[in-house]
Amino acid sequence: MNYNNLIIIGTSHISRQSLEDVENAIVGWKPDIVALELDKRRLYGLFRKPGKISIYDIRRVGIKGFIFSLIGAWAEKKLGNMVGVAPGSEMKKAVRLARKNGIKIALIDQDIEITLKRFSKSLTWKEKWNFLADIIKSVFTRKGVIEFDLTKVPSKKVIKKLIEQVKKRYPNVYKVLIEERNEVMANNLHKIMSDYPDKRILAIIGAGHEDDILILIKKPGINYSFTVS
Repeated sequence: MNYNNLIIIGTSHISRQSLEDVENAIVGWKPDIVALELDKRRLYGLFRKPGKISIYDIRRVGIKGFIFSLIGAWAEKKLGNMVGVAPGSEMKKAVRLARKNGIKIALIDQDIEITLKRFSKSLTWKEKWNFLADIIKSVFTRKGVIEFDLTKVPSKKVIKKLIEQVKKRYPNVYKVLIEERNEVMANNLHKIMSDYPDKRILAIIGAGHEDDILILIKKPGINYSFTVS
């Protein structure tokens, strides 16, 4: 997806296809800047072994945010094992290729600690029960499950359906994890494009963020719909 001096690649964090897409884009297009759906903490976490968890870590992001991060990491790891690709492999590949070729790296995502704090504050009891119900339902039936090939990046149609489901069942989760982060990433990309108008910028982000981020970038001004307290 192209816009001015920007190319956006939408990835799946456990997809083998995404590894190929990232390599082809960096080696083939030779960007000046690679912008990644990462913050400093997550970048550091990609290249180190998990350490011990302290009470301070839990208090820092809130219990709900902490539990969600554990469940999310476990689910991604399990799916990754099914297809033989570790979660975040496409980001690691992008970092390594950028460093190898002397390409600048820009981290455009919101600080994960802020995201998890906001998640802890915004999750409602209804969403918790929906989550529990969806887990139980998935054990006994496949009804309502959107199926797609995990080795490939989902189609636009599938992505739209998945996002609509999240928005309907978990409106606050959608707002914090998708909508607000889209605004942050779009704002950061817009700034990079303005600061380096003559540079080729390659953005590597999750496919679920791709379309909305491009829409936001094209707007005359990007205003946040939230404040961090």
